[in-house]
Amino acid sequence: MHTSTERRLASQIGAYKSWARTPNRSERTAPARQAAWDRFEKLVDPEGILHPSDRAKMAHSARKAHFQAMALKSAKVRRTRKAVAK
Repeated sequence: MHTSTERRLASQIGAYKSWARTPNRSERTAPARQAAWDRFEKLVDPEGILHPSDRAKMAHSARKAHFQAMALKSAKVRRTRKAVAK
């Protein structure tokens, strides 16, 4: 039986080896980036009825809002942790 630390280390080793054999990182991660973008387009236009340029602008705003919300949540958590540590 492996400990959680051993499993984590084995996973990290595998990931490093895999990236070491990857000549084009951008090409390898392109499908994931496209899927993330598609998620925001589907969020703002689930029926697919908007003009592509309008949908893209709206998806861009939705993506920015998402990341700003994550930043706000992170700041609140950091502030709470700092207060508890005092």
